[in-house]
Amino acid sequence: MLNHYGKTASFTTKIGLCMNMRNLPWYVPANPHTFFPRCYGLCSDGEKQEFLEDFRRTAASSILKWVVNHHSYNKNKYKIKKEESEEEMNRNKGTPEGRKAAVDLPGELIEAACKVCENYLGQLEHDDIDLSAESLKTLSEAEWTELIQQYYNLVHGDAYIPASKTYFAQCQTILNKIMSVNPQSEIDGMRNIWILKPGAKSRGRDIICMDRVEEIMKLVTSDNIPAKDNKWVVQKYIETPLLIYDTKFDIRQWFLVTDWNPLTIWFYKESYLRFSTQRFSLDSLDSAIHLCNNSIQKHFKNAKDRSPLLPCYNMWTSTKFQEYLQKRGRGNVWHNIIYPSMKKAITHTMKVAQDHVEARKNSFELYGADFILGKDFKPWLIEINSSPTMFPSTPVTAQLCAQVQEDTIKVVVDRKTDRNCDIGNFELLWRQPAVELPPFNGSNLFVEGFSIQKGKKHGTPVTTITLGNPLPPG
Repeated sequence: MLNHYGKTASFTTKIGLCMNMRNLPWYVPANPHTFFPRCYGLCSDGEKQEFLEDFRRTAASSILKWVVNHHSYNKNKYKIKKEESEEEMNRNKGTPEGRKAAVDLPGELIEAACKVCENYLGQLEHDDIDLSAESLKTLSEAEWTELIQQYYNLVHGDAYIPASKTYFAQCQTILNKIMSVNPQSEIDGMRNIWILKPGAKSRGRDIICMDRVEEIMKLVTSDNIPAKDNKWVVQKYIETPLLIYDTKFDIRQWFLVTDWNPLTIWFYKESYLRFSTQRFSLDSLDSAIHLCNNSIQKHFKNAKDRSPLLPCYNMWTSTKFQEYLQKRGRGNVWHNIIYPSMKKAITHTMKVAQDHVEARKNSFELYGADFILGKDFKPWLIEINSSPTMFPSTPVTAQLCAQVQEDTIKVVVDRKTDRNCDIGNFELLWRQPAVELPPFNGSNLFVEGFSIQKGKKHGTPVTTITLGNPLPPG
């Protein structure tokens, strides 16, 4: 038996997963934007343009969020949560006390942002179906350049919009509509931060966070990058992660595939959390704050101002995490939200990948999926790793890695002779139902081959199935 499958790049590389998630609706009735932060491969001009448009839309909605957050101090009825403390708002010129040296921006900035967001909503609701491409252009390139620069000044600098109060109700209404149709509006935050990743590297190598579109474009078009390495993907950074003692973490979740035809997936009941060595903050985009990979964090020392309640080796078992949730009155969250949502994300992703993988028999493979939790405890799939590390780097991995390896052998070896044997902490997540052929009754027409072509017509997904020549009965 072999412990690897061939041709798994469609989900074990960042560029592969990014591209594969686009095809999810063809395979399962699910929206990838509900569990996978939107992502773009920057190795083609088309993808670069889509990312640029996304960055601009996100900047526009962030301007509306700034208006709502600023005036929410005096409002009790609003749905957009405050993302900054009063001290941070002062620093960003969000209150009169912090406006002493602020640069005033015109109210037209809010009007332009509202126009962009309303146009985006119209596209989502297909109100634009009869409009020409020219009429859909909300701003010229020069106007976009000015809007983005003013946005930078507003969110990162010393700018302020004196007339913003008069736009509060309009901004609130538009944001509520966006939140109802865009499942990622909560994780977008207000800083427009994106995480830039080499398409096929592992262990967090060369991953960086950036928040200025021109710098991102400059990096991916650099002449100093070899063509073979120029497969960057850019993914929306989760600006509102769930924190434990003011510190960011992610979850490493194992799953096992023992067959691709029929697709058979086993999910591990134990996982572990990996903490950052630094307290969370969006004021700095340093990797020590935002990347929780142990291969990254092991090079840093734990910050002195970090909570002493966190382990010095920066890992928890999922059992310890559940105890933490229980003490805070959220003991049902793991079993009701986090665990089933991770299972659903893996099932969806493997169904899409099935057509690309070499379905070799007498094989198996253990994978490691990385998830980030949002403030609402909703898990977001970040990536899936082949050959996940089994190095006993901490007491947590020393215990769990040995355990998952032993349980893997139970599933792939012991079950061959005893279907009722002990399989440790694995549970069967998905086994593809067998397809039963209808009995031959003399009137069946068998088809010699067929082809499936997927595409779009007027923006609507279309599948065309072309059948071969019918054969006579028998």
